[in-house]
Amino acid sequence: MVRAAPDLPLTDNCHHYTRLQDVPWDIQKYWKGRYKIFPNYNNGVYLTDDAWFGVTPEPVASKIAEDIWMPDVSTIVDMFAGAGGNTIAFALTGYYSRVIGIERDADTLACAQENARIAGVPEGTITWIHGDCFAVLKDLRAERGQAQEEGALDQGPAAEEEGAIEPLDTARTVLFASPPWGGVSYTSQDVFDLSTMEPYSLQELHDACHPLPHALYLPRTSNLQQLADVLPPRTTTHGDAVSSSDGTAQEAEPQIRVVQYCMHGFSKALVAYYPAVGGPQLPDR
Repeated sequence: MVRAAPDLPLTDNCHHYTRLQDVPWDIQKYWKGRYKIFPNYNNGVYLTDDAWFGVTPEPVASKIAEDIWMPDVSTIVDMFAGAGGNTIAFALTGYYSRVIGIERDADTLACAQENARIAGVPEGTITWIHGDCFAVLKDLRAERGQAQEEGALDQGPAAEEEGAIEPLDTARTVLFASPPWGGVSYTSQDVFDLSTMEPYSLQELHDACHPLPHALYLPRTSNLQQLADVLPPRTTTHGDAVSSSDGTAQEAEPQIRVVQYCMHGFSKALVAYYPAVGGPQLPDR
């Protein structure tokens, strides 16, 4: 049973730096650009030192939140919530009845919860989960299958299990993942090899999300061929088949969408949008 995280206290590892001399040297360049990342930084945004390396700038997060939306989807799961940038942006759209943010580091999750309050996200809009995203996602999907077998879906989460989270309706869920990229060393590669990305390769991420529609936030220099190759050909029905020049029916190739997100003329990252198999499709915007 997956349970929602309680409100976690800010710890000594959670920082709102106000002076350059207090900022560790390896994150000073990020702190100097803090208003590009968080326009409301002075309101009391908190991050752990490690969170600075992976945070999505607020303008980019807001654009992704618009681009990922689908009319038939009611739940979005941010698998690597971090300090909350993307999760907060999803919540602020008002598009979803359920916004779930998963984070395995308690200090970082405490920052995310505080940042959501600062951003004006109404209490209870985001369901925060403290845990490993792969295990949580697997459990939420498995629990719905079990609930379907037992005929208990209409009852929601078990009343006796305080904080229990209702299983995912996979037909109405989209996943977003902004995983670690293995540190800043990715910038040394002209074309980033996603098969060696640490601690999770592209294939591992895709396998965990498949067959749900999902969007992966990745280095701007990611290998585009690898992004395409990870999605196997779709098994088609007669209506989906396309014809070759000789009239032979061919299997339709699944389509992914890759978007570069830029700020001030420079790409910050790309997002690969993968379609569902037999479910809602990400819009072609």
